[in-house]
Amino acid sequence: MKKLLFCLFLLAPFACLFAQNPDSVAYQLQRQRINNMLAQRSEKFSQYTKSLDEHTGIFGWQTKKDIKHSGEILMDIVRTDDSIFKELKVLFDYKTFQQNQVQQHSQESENLIPGYMLTINKLRAQNELLLKQQKEEENAFEKRQGYYLILIITLALISIFLFSRRKRRKRY
Repeated sequence: MKKLLFCLFLLAPFACLFAQNPDSVAYQLQRQRINNMLAQRSEKFSQYTKSLDEHTGIFGWQTKKDIKHSGEILMDIVRTDDSIFKELKVLFDYKTFQQNQVQQHSQESENLIPGYMLTINKLRAQNELLLKQQKEEENAFEKRQGYYLILIITLALISIFLFSRRKRRKRY
């Protein structure tokens, strides 16, 4: 049992990764990818800066090879920038998709609320009607009970009167 609890304790941090929305996980991965590309671009730019400072020619001049090497690094930076722009577009598409989902969910909720309110109002009206009917039935039942009680008392008095009259006749 302790081993099971220990394993659950170790796996708990990973559970939050699986519990997240897959879209937000993809969004986070995309952000991480762009951040990595930006770090690569920064590194390439520092290489470009160093290549501009290289002067391997006679009298400390830059050679065609130095200029060509700097141009290649610059072109690599441009390609990296293009890749970053593409990845940013994907990231913005994720964000737009998430915003659209939130808006759609909000609209669905707003559309459901009047329906729920209408149902609640119907149920309240129906409840009030049922309570009113219950009171009417209780009043009718009490009225019938009163009639039955009066009828039973009347029958009892009539029977007592008749029995007492019969006994009087027998005595005479």
